[in-house]
Amino acid sequence: MNTVVVRDRRKDRLLRIAEVRQRTGLSVPSVYRREAAGTFPARIRTGPRMVAWYESDIDDFVADPGGYRVNQAA
Repeated sequence: MNTVVVRDRRKDRLLRIAEVRQRTGLSVPSVYRREAAGTFPARIRTGPRMVAWYESDIDDFVADPGGYRVNQAA
């Protein structure tokens, strides 16, 4: 049985790529490659040339990098 977790994003910090790299230990190409494969949280566009990730999504990835899968129901 799959459980869908609904988060209140209003209090969730946004992390830029430098902090994502620091927390995960992944290179920029690895982040984007894993994101495309569905094994890393999806980024959100915060401006014309700016992206970020929700801190809670990165925390979930760090807790289980090998088992992380993007929730398709969200």
